[in-house]
Amino acid sequence: MTMHQGPDAVVRCSPASDPSPQAVFPSEPGTVGQARSYAREVMERDLPGADPEFVREVQLVVSELVTNAVRYGTEPGDFVALAVVVGTGRVRIEVHDPVRKHPRLRPESDERQRGRGLLIVDRLAKWGVDERPFGKVVWADMSW
Repeated sequence: MTMHQGPDAVVRCSPASDPSPQAVFPSEPGTVGQARSYAREVMERDLPGADPEFVREVQLVVSELVTNAVRYGTEPGDFVALAVVVGTGRVRIEVHDPVRKHPRLRPESDERQRGRGLLIVDRLAKWGVDERPFGKVVWADMSW
């Protein structure tokens, strides 16, 4: 496994048998913007000519899932891993964090300032949560 360190993230490139790279970000507020940029770069590289609206929707789902991971799935000093994998007719987004507590879809409310992220994800993608030995992965599949 090759590792590239930049100023914003550590990107781990998988071996040739698994060409999908994964980016690892520190658990801090600026991570969300970095994750959106990373998702756009992956889409431009792996799905050139994609509908710009679809790319924006992928970035929005990444933003919501990474925000949740940073806010609720990590503690100071932790990291969040993001994979954006382009397949035939779909994009899979995976956000890995070290906390086992699952996110939950909350009813819509005009009174809350937070808690709308999964509603957005639910409208744009099929999503779920899988356990990992140390934490969880929240995934979303988006079709075009």
